[in-house]
Amino acid sequence: MKTFKNPPRTQWAELLSRPRQTKETVDTTVSGIFEDVRQNGDTAISRYTTIFDGVEVKDPRVTAGEIQAASQALPPSLKAAIKQAKAAIEQFHLAQRSEVVKVYTAEGVCCWQEKRPIQKVGLYIPGGTAPLFSTVLMLAVPAQLAGCQEIVLVSPPDRLGKIHPAILYAAGLCGVTTVLAMGGIQAIAGLTFGTSSCPQVYKIFGPGNQFVTAAKQLATRYGVAIDMPAGPSELLVLADQTARPDFIAADLLSQAEHGADSQVILLSTAAGISEAVAQEISSQLQVLPRKEIAAKALENSKSIQVKDKETALELVNVYGPEHLILCTDDNDFYKEGLINAGSVFIGNYSPESAGDYASGTNHTLPTNGYSKAYSGVNLDAFLKAISFQEISEEGILNIGPAIETMAEAEGLQAHKNAVSIRLKNLQID
Repeated sequence: MKTFKNPPRTQWAELLSRPRQTKETVDTTVSGIFEDVRQNGDTAISRYTTIFDGVEVKDPRVTAGEIQAASQALPPSLKAAIKQAKAAIEQFHLAQRSEVVKVYTAEGVCCWQEKRPIQKVGLYIPGGTAPLFSTVLMLAVPAQLAGCQEIVLVSPPDRLGKIHPAILYAAGLCGVTTVLAMGGIQAIAGLTFGTSSCPQVYKIFGPGNQFVTAAKQLATRYGVAIDMPAGPSELLVLADQTARPDFIAADLLSQAEHGADSQVILLSTAAGISEAVAQEISSQLQVLPRKEIAAKALENSKSIQVKDKETALELVNVYGPEHLILCTDDNDFYKEGLINAGSVFIGNYSPESAGDYASGTNHTLPTNGYSKAYSGVNLDAFLKAISFQEISEEGILNIGPAIETMAEAEGLQAHKNAVSIRLKNLQID
């Protein structure tokens, strides 16, 4: 990790930049594959699966029998852990349900809002070097609670053309209706346009690399909504002299092992923290099975020391981390002043891994600074709100003149007339 002490604000933008490929390269690749899938459907998806995943998949649809076999193949301890995590996620997301509240904005004018599930949703589950079956829980549980009719899960196949059994088990546990062995740009394109094997959906969820993120953003040009631009994982740990260097190192490495394009940052307000954490990282890294991936991610990472907590808080809000861990003697100061972050972990015994798996919060979060404008996935992400109003004769008499005046001022005579004709009718009566 590169170390910086008291960098001037003029350097913050460059210092906090995320690792990425050139946008032109990504966009050209994504648009080309999208057009191919739009025209050639499953044939194009199969071709790109062979190119990118190194396996030929003739039929990407996963059968109920394969899902049942996956359940039998998993050790009971893992299935019990998945069920425990699912229960916590259900509890947290069930609590997010809101009641219908009716408001009378004037006598005789009643307004309210009711939520309805999105009928068809697509869930992208990364495979690659780490099959994220935990993401199935994070997306399928709220989709099922919301009442989505079609829940389509796509995930890259392995070298045998199969999806990891833990992903299949979680999908069966959470009510996923369709599972497809396809990943990358081509899977997002399939969900966008629909093919013989892949249903078209109304909204796409799930994290991915820069190409998947760009593909999701392109999907919006074809009328498909997305949860957020969620790219490579990132973590910022804010620490002072009360933090444990061994804990911090473990947390930083837990995110670094996601992928070579992940980014982790240590932000400290006390001298000596950076050096102590660096020693711990060096020691812990050596025993990690994914140490080469983590080491590559650490090349994109930084250790930053600033002079005081006010500067630290400002820097956090400028960066807008996906994950933020607070390990200080004044966590309340940071919590109350925090504006931009995806998910926050407070105290020495709140590792980010807890949110990834089993605390109950959702781990599908905005990256790349999008926490400044986006929330992480929650129950409402799978719902849409419809507004209603019911206006009585008394109500239109109360608000009608204001509507007429405003419509006339905007030059919309037909709008005014839609009210005037009713007011005249009531005067006649």
